[in-house]
Amino acid sequence: MALAAASRYAKALVDVATARGAELEPRQVSEQLRDFELALRSATELRHILLSPAVPPARKRAVVGRIGETLGLSRLVQNFLYVVIDHRRIGLLDQIRAAFETLVDERLGVVRADVFSAGELADAEQKAIAAQLTRLSGKRVRAEFAIDDKLIGGVTARIGSTIYDGSVRGQLEALRRIMTAE
Repeated sequence: MALAAASRYAKALVDVATARGAELEPRQVSEQLRDFELALRSATELRHILLSPAVPPARKRAVVGRIGETLGLSRLVQNFLYVVIDHRRIGLLDQIRAAFETLVDERLGVVRADVFSAGELADAEQKAIAAQLTRLSGKRVRAEFAIDDKLIGGVTARIGSTIYDGSVRGQLEALRRIMTAE
C-alpha cells in the first residue's frame, strides 16, 4: 500500500517536473528532495514534528517553509512537500523520491546501473565505465558508484537483472571454468 501511494505522488511530481516550462530540471528536483531527506534524517525533533499527527498541518508547513528557505528549496519542491505533509505521507518521502527518480529515468530512456568497485574510482574511470555500460546495454546509463569491501579488485555492475562482472574474483572464476572444461 505504501509503495503504491509513493508511486502516485512520484508520478504527479514527474508530470510537473517534466512539463514544458518547468522551473527545474528533474535532476535538481531530486537533489532538493535528497537535501530535505538528509535534514529530516539528521534532526530527530524535526522528524517527530513532521510525522506526528498531533501537530497541525499549518505548523508543519511553517516548519517546512523555514527549512526550505535554509536549504534554498525551489517553490516547486516546497509546494510538493506541503502536499505530502497535508496528506500525511512525509514518512514515505524516501520512497517517493526513489520512485520519482525511476520514473524520470524511464521517461528519458535512461537505465540505472549500480556499479561496485574495490576502491574509490577517479572521475575519468567512472566516465569510462558508464560509457562502456552504455555500449553494452544500448541505452543511456545513469551510474551510481559504491565501494564493495568484498571485491579484491575490478568492478561489478548491475543494470536491472543483468550483472556485468569485471572483478578479479569473476575473472579468476572464468579462468577456472575454462581450465576445468579442458
